[in-house]
Order: sequence, then structure tokens, then C-alpha cells
Amino acid sequence: MMDSLTGDDELRRLRDRLGATDWRNIVVLTGAGISVASGLPTYRGPGGLWTRPEAEEVPDAAMMERDPSRVWSLFGPLRGPLQAATPNAAHVALAQWQARLPPGRSFTLVTQNVDGLHTRAGSREVVELHGSLLHTRCVNPDCGTTPFEDLQEHIQAPVCVRCGQPLRPDVTLFNEPLPVDAEWAAKRALRECDLFLAVGTSGTVAPASSFVRGAKYAGAWTLLLNLTPMQPRHPDFDQEVLGRAEELLPFLLNS
Repeated sequence: MMDSLTGDDELRRLRDRLGATDWRNIVVLTGAGISVASGLPTYRGPGGLWTRPEAEEVPDAAMMERDPSRVWSLFGPLRGPLQAATPNAAHVALAQWQARLPPGRSFTLVTQNVDGLHTRAGSREVVELHGSLLHTRCVNPDCGTTPFEDLQEHIQAPVCVRCGQPLRPDVTLFNEPLPVDAEWAAKRALRECDLFLAVGTSGTVAPASSFVRGAKYAGAWTLLLNLTPMQPRHPDFDQEVLGRAEELLPFLLNS
């Protein structure tokens, strides 16, 4: 059963446990909630991107095939805020935690976010499950054009100069599989995980929502840090901490 922690004494005990030196394989999963303090909205929380009237139809594989410009009309305007955003204290705390680990320890940061803020905060080898919104790629898998940085706020689908097919944001849409390399890296880390920390995620979007189950199967201690309680509560999380990531993570990770 998952226990919720709110008191100062409980938080100090949790900080001591997280600061223990015997963790050998740490996996951290982050969602949109960790970037709220950087000025970026969540997806499904209050005021989230997919709760707004203009996003009544969420961007999925069918929309990409049917109307690439409709996908760009949803994602293109987000590039400006992403470029303006800076990593907050939560991103920095995770990067510093990773940097302090002694040799021989494994640390895998898996994110559902497409904002690139973990890398900009200094985290190494971030696994981006849903890609990067600041990159663009061709819809044609046989084109051979590799994803490239693209900061333009397109609202119409641009055209690939190599094959003439539409270009698309280099992100994973609903009903699309995860990038093979990213999914493989995440699942490999979970197989030997002894500490699993999820931050700022609703726990409802598959397949990332099942990662805690994989960690638990490997024998890991599992912790959820989120602003609001998970509903319904996930049986594979041992503990839940409610609060703002940018306040809690620097305290809990002692950075």
C-alpha cells in the first residue's frame, strides 16, 4: 500500500533514506509536472494542454496522417515558450544528484517531456521517451533525413527538401510507438533498478505508466512525488509525497 508523506519529520526521514549510499541502480521518471515552475503547462492537469478547447482532438497518429498541418497548429506555437523556458530547481537537483553519485552507480533519467530542460540543467544521457519538440523529422521513414534542430513555430506543415513529403515534430504522438532506442534503454534500466522515483507525472499514459511495475518486479523501492494524489492510487508505489517538485527535490536530494 502506498503511504502519503506530508510532515517535516517524515520528509527528513525520507531525505536520509534517499541520501543513503547503497543505491546502485537508480531510475527517475519525470512528467510535465516537473516543468511547471519553468512556465510550461502540464498536459492533463488544471489548464493542461489537452484540456483546452482548441485541443479537443488530441494529436495522434491518425491526425498526423490525415492533416499534418493540424498537428503543427498544436505543437508549433509551443516552441517559443520552450525556447524561453529555463530549468528550475527540480531539474537542477536531479542533475546534481546524478553528478554526486560515486563511481560504479547507475543513474537513468527517463522523461516523458519534450522540452529538453533536463539536458540543459546538466543531466547526462537523458532518455527522452516522447522525443524533442525542438527537433523536426520527415514523415517518410525511407527518406534518410535525420531529425534536426528546428526552432521555427510552424503552423503549416513544412516540406522535406529531400523527398517532398511533409515534415513533422520529432515527438511521439498518441497511438504511436515509443522510439525503439528510448524504450529499450528505459526497460534495460528497470531490470536492475533498486530505487525508482517518479516526479510530476499523472501515471496514466502508457507505456510509462507501467514502468513502476517493472521496477517493483525487480525489487526496487518506489516513490512518487507529485502535486496532486494519484487517482486511483497505484499499488506498486510504496510511498507518495505531495508538493511542488521545485521545492521538494532540492530538499530531499540535499542539493
